Amino acid sequence: MTWGFLGWIIIGGIAGWVASMIKGRDAQMGILLNIVVGIIGGLLGGWLLGLFMDDPMSNIFMSFITCLVGAVILLTIVNMFSGSRR
Repeated sequence: MTWGFLGWIIIGGIAGWVASMIKGRDAQMGILLNIVVGIIGGLLGGWLLGLFMDDPMSNIFMSFITCLVGAVILLTIVNMFSGSRR
């Protein structure tokens, strides 16, 4: 199902915010960066989960989980390069 651009921003923003809290970076990130991390995380998560699942973004719940997984992976990579060990 296609959620459109606004759906990507909303789901990506929420997923990016939750991922930043999981990775301990919430205090350093604003809403815009949370949205960007969530959207990029959605692309990354969609690609990775697409290797194992037929349609990783089949509904709103799976779209959120896909974005969240990708955003956590993205923030883990950012933490490795920025020297943050939280």
